[in-house]
Amino acid sequence: MKKIKIDFSKCTGCHTCETACSLQHIENVVNPKRSRIRILRVGEANLPVIAGPYTEAECTSKGIVVFGGQEHDVCVLCRASCPAKPIFKEPDVDIPLKCDFCGEPPNPQCVRWCTTEALTLVDVEDEKKN
Repeated sequence: MKKIKIDFSKCTGCHTCETACSLQHIENVVNPKRSRIRILRVGEANLPVIAGPYTEAECTSKGIVVFGGQEHDVCVLCRASCPAKPIFKEPDVDIPLKCDFCGEPPNPQCVRWCTTEALTLVDVEDEKKN
């Protein structure tokens, strides 16, 4: 089983991952509102958040983040990793968006285009051994 590992310290906030995800899911159209990954800016930190069960978020600190015009506590990072509680929804139709690894076999475009390696695709079993 694979997952996308996030190294928050490497994210520069370039939003390339959002663009790549958007292009993958909407042919030749960039629409970050339909991306399954978002970059939250909290203070000086850029926090990639993936909707769906495929990430392992870590608790960073308590606080309030304004995202999508709504206030959320920073625990939103953990909730985004919960398969039952995605925070991103398809515009206009309100259908939850979840990461699908960009197909089978997994080929997540957010990982492919992340030049800082803040996002990496890892095997869950291999990571448990380390």
